[in-house]
Amino acid sequence: MKNINRLPLFIVASLLVGLKSYVVYRFYFDLSIETTFQEIILITNSLVISFFLFSIAIWFKPNKQKWFILITATVISILLFANLMYYRNFTDFVTIPTLFQVNNAGDLGSSVLSLVYFTDILLFLDLILLIVFVKKSQFSLPTFSKVFKRRVVVVALAGLALNFTLAQIERPQLFQRGFDREYLVKNVGLPVFHVYDIVMTTATQSKRLFADGEEIGEIDDYVNENVRDDEEKEGVDLTGVAEGKNIIYIAMESMQEFIIDEKVNGKEITPFLNDFKEESYYFDNFYHQTALGKTSDHEFILDNGLYPLPNSAAFFTHAQNEYNSVQKIIKDELDYSSYAFHANNGSFWNRNVMYDTLGYEKFYDKEFYEVKEEDVIGWGLNDKDFFTQSLDHLDELKEPYYAKFITLTHHFPFEIPEEEASIDKYDSESTTLNQYMQTARYTDEAVEQFIGQLKDEGIYEDSIIIVGADHYGISSYHNKSMAKFLGKEEITPYDEVKLQKVPLMIHVPGQDGGKTQSTLSGQIDFKPTLLNMLGVNNEKDIMFGNDLFADDRKDFITFRDGRVVGEDYIYAGGNCYENGSGEIVEETNCSDIQEQSEQELNYSDEIIYGDLFRFYDFENGELVEELDDEESESDSENE
Repeated sequence: MKNINRLPLFIVASLLVGLKSYVVYRFYFDLSIETTFQEIILITNSLVISFFLFSIAIWFKPNKQKWFILITATVISILLFANLMYYRNFTDFVTIPTLFQVNNAGDLGSSVLSLVYFTDILLFLDLILLIVFVKKSQFSLPTFSKVFKRRVVVVALAGLALNFTLAQIERPQLFQRGFDREYLVKNVGLPVFHVYDIVMTTATQSKRLFADGEEIGEIDDYVNENVRDDEEKEGVDLTGVAEGKNIIYIAMESMQEFIIDEKVNGKEITPFLNDFKEESYYFDNFYHQTALGKTSDHEFILDNGLYPLPNSAAFFTHAQNEYNSVQKIIKDELDYSSYAFHANNGSFWNRNVMYDTLGYEKFYDKEFYEVKEEDVIGWGLNDKDFFTQSLDHLDELKEPYYAKFITLTHHFPFEIPEEEASIDKYDSESTTLNQYMQTARYTDEAVEQFIGQLKDEGIYEDSIIIVGADHYGISSYHNKSMAKFLGKEEITPYDEVKLQKVPLMIHVPGQDGGKTQSTLSGQIDFKPTLLNMLGVNNEKDIMFGNDLFADDRKDFITFRDGRVVGEDYIYAGGNCYENGSGEIVEETNCSDIQEQSEQELNYSDEIIYGDLFRFYDFENGELVEELDDEESESDSENE
């Protein structure tokens, strides 16, 4: 016992925090470990990173050593806990830009509490033990010799080198493929991931300062060769069908495609949507492509035809950029006005700033609604009252218009008063999935009510009605219960990709019957589709999607996290799957769609980070030779 007490406290702390980190990674985050080698890397990075951090204590005098150790242990505990809360909601890790979105947290309400589990107290057990050890002086805090210090430094650096070497063997070009944050955390740990994130964030923020617009030429050439489709359409041709008509887009919060035509306890989850798709063009192979920005990412993709950013929300970090949005185009070309309706705070996701940048005439936020306490469900005003009160504002709109309505009730954690629920909860181990069915049904009823109101007001018959969704609602954290619902033994990475489908229905006035379109498609395709329906020539625009009704289309849909869905193959979880059977095949089968996917994401990032559209003349499809004086002065001030 005496020999144990002679151990330096920094070594004890390294072991305690290292083991805790491994337990959190392995069992709290439930990171997918498929091989023994991956398990070894996870254990190695947990212990090595911990040892490296706490070994810094040897450079302090004994009294300061204990404070450094306690502060470091506290910071790591908070870091793990914060990431765990974020991961349980978004299946992702916190990045530096997301820390600047904390004003969104004020609207989370019960969402945060639902993410905290009783077992989370174990995350702070090591910290409690260290405090006890310091108080009772159970382990030594000596003044270390220079020789000992050098040896510790060598061991710490050798450990890091070993960890990075193993990580590179497991995942070549790991740091070049930073979009896959789970791989980074699995291979090098959260502290290293956050250092990497700081470096990358700093680098990307500087890109605008050094951009000169030359990059846009290469991007335009790529889009012209690989994205822009021909004018001829052999199948459905809706060119100009929406011209002069109002466009009403309904964005259903967290609505995934897997519940369409499904039942719980013998009752349809979405009876209205099931019927509405029978009188609309229904896309049953349509994927959301959002990232950290969630609903705001969905809006960003739809309005601009660009991909979301890898480690932040463009609505926050690049709201002052120049964009060639749908709203600007239809204003200039067709004199359409654009409006947004959402009964949440105007500052949430920085909408009150970004909407102005994108060209919306007016944003009807929470201030335009009467929100009584008894009318609140979950995050805010219930969807039924939201639509009813929104209808009162439609008479104010200048026609023709584009009006976007974003619902709220069907939002995590999917809580609804018992008296408002029309169907029973699902029965599984996941409270989130169980409640999901009830709020989905409520939103379905709200949309049905709204469509009925539009008909009563004479708006429906002369409007293009588009019903879509923003992103997933059930994260991979609930895979076990999802497997039960879907009648599967387990949810594989292949199944997870398939679950990223969201419903999209386009109703054209006077449409005779519906038609299911199984075109491989995603949110990136919304902008070109809408512009074509409005009869707008977009051949000089730079965007990465295709008209949903075009025959000449790209053969893949890409996600920010490195996953790619192709017509024949799907890349997910480090494996290539055959699309259809879900069987794992040679990774080379996915190489082409992976490479093109990564290229598109990089080009889109260049546009956003460099604010490249300020250099581009969309009317003539060419580079602007010189920025105007006002823009030049603005750039000088920013520098």
